[in-house]
Amino acid sequence: MDPGAIRCEVFGSGRPVILRGLVSSWPSVDAGRRSPAALAEYLGRFDNGTLVDAIMTPPEVEGRVFYDEAMNGFNFIRNRLPVSSIAEQVLRYSAFPRPPAVAVQSALLDSCLPGFVAENQLSVLDGVQPRIWLGNAITTPAHVDEWHNIGCVVGGRRRFTLFPPEQIANLYIGPLDFAPTGAPMSLVRLHDPDFTRFPRFRQALAAAVSSELQPGDAIYIPPLWWHHVESLEPFNMLVNYWWHGEPLRELGATPGFDSLIHAILSLRQQSPATREAWRAVFNHYVFGADADVVAHIPEHRHGILGNVSDADVARLRAHLAERLRK
Repeated sequence: MDPGAIRCEVFGSGRPVILRGLVSSWPSVDAGRRSPAALAEYLGRFDNGTLVDAIMTPPEVEGRVFYDEAMNGFNFIRNRLPVSSIAEQVLRYSAFPRPPAVAVQSALLDSCLPGFVAENQLSVLDGVQPRIWLGNAITTPAHVDEWHNIGCVVGGRRRFTLFPPEQIANLYIGPLDFAPTGAPMSLVRLHDPDFTRFPRFRQALAAAVSSELQPGDAIYIPPLWWHHVESLEPFNMLVNYWWHGEPLRELGATPGFDSLIHAILSLRQQSPATREAWRAVFNHYVFGADADVVAHIPEHRHGILGNVSDADVARLRAHLAERLRK
């Protein structure tokens, strides 16, 4: 598909899509096909020494990023190193029969590997800053992002297992405000689920879709689709792009999770009858059809329900921030 068709048909579909060979022409993918060492050497050409966030799990957890046993903390330690140093560490661990799992997570490429993006461009997106994910065999349980996402496999193989947003009740999601990667995640082990403790997970599995990506392949993940990600090789690298919808906007714009947390704080402790009343209000104003909300109001009085200017958005956000401080 050409870039225009992908933007129209894929991004607007609301469904996950595998894009085979989307970035197969990238020089980084070519280096990764030659060998992990060649890919590490290629990355080293761009490394400016900027420290990036990395994690390490002990061998006994088999690379699964998760909580500690008591859920008082997490099962990994954090470190900050240049990308090249972590790549060298991953290469070294490839000789271990049972290595620790190491991973760079979500480092902005322009900050740590300037020049990489110029040689490895994604034609379907413009103005979205890509991020690097690099490590050995590591697993991130099903978690959710509120943004559109394209993940491009540069080196190694990755298996993605996705669950539709409506499966949230069957995934047994952990704490919203205390999560290993910052995003809420499922407490169920995908390949060895405890159906006694998590019986509804059977329904989630029935709705799941899964695919394995090779170097050069990409996946489009729509907002709020839960995704379980497994890096399968001793050396793996992915580049991803997060953005809000058309027109393309960088992260941080209209954060839905902030609204969710505010709604929980404001409404969760209300009586059942009051919560049901607020459900009707939200269904009408937030999730209802636009015509049903404004058809009876003169256009010049649509206010926040209509086409709000950037200046009005800034004014309303300032008003909300002031209210939240009280």
